[in-house]
Amino acid sequence: MDNVAVADTNRQVEIKPKVSIQGKVIKTTLAGAVVDIGRERPGLLHVSQIVTPSDQPLKSVTDVLKPGDTIEVWIRREKDERIELTMIKPLDLEWREIKKDMVVKGKVVRLEGFGAFVDIGAERPGLIHISELAHGYVRTPSDVVKEGDEVEAMVIEVNRKKKQIKLSLKALQPEPIIEQPERVSEPARREKSAPASRKPKKSPARRRDEGMENIDELMNNINDPAQEAEPTAMEIAIREAMERAKARKQEDKKKKEKSISSEQEDILSRTLETKSGSAS
Repeated sequence: MDNVAVADTNRQVEIKPKVSIQGKVIKTTLAGAVVDIGRERPGLLHVSQIVTPSDQPLKSVTDVLKPGDTIEVWIRREKDERIELTMIKPLDLEWREIKKDMVVKGKVVRLEGFGAFVDIGAERPGLIHISELAHGYVRTPSDVVKEGDEVEAMVIEVNRKKKQIKLSLKALQPEPIIEQPERVSEPARREKSAPASRKPKKSPARRRDEGMENIDELMNNINDPAQEAEPTAMEIAIREAMERAKARKQEDKKKKEKSISSEQEDILSRTLETKSGSAS
């Protein structure tokens, strides 16, 4: 591209930070170079902003630039009527520009078991944790993304001190619709959930009436000896044991009374004998 074409193209470029522009070296100095960018005022390229072909340390400006060279530069800033340039390609996103909830585009550059790293043009790649790849369960990040994929994500956290950028894919995805179970009326639900052999519940009034009938029947059986049920073997055994215990109790009572009577007679006899001896 000749100088006229470069100048014409540069005139159409807006002078603002990070804009790429073609320039022609006018002059070199120990401090840097003066570059014609097709404006009334040339741009200034400081020595710290010059890049060597192999990224080797710069020894002298003339080792890299000479008057008449056409180079690609970027606008750093416009200050005090000076246009400062750089040969270092600026980041698409500076730390101060990264905000929570902003949407960014990038390329997946690395996969790990815990997530995927995405280059969004910042100083550090952003991390999409495995839990932020999709709304549902994700077994491994490779099930959702692959290295080289172009993705769009939302910034959910940024920490400039730790140089961490956390991203999310699912934040830009619609949440899955969970179908609600069909609502069933309470009577129908009870009828549906009740076992087939289970009888329907009776009303309190009906249960009360049946209870009264049972009480009346029980009272009739008690009042009518003919309605008494045949005693069981257990009941017969209990009755016999009670009768034997009663008999033993009565027998013990008689023995006790007889013992007391005999003792009283003995005391009386000794008393009489004593009185008789005294009298003689």
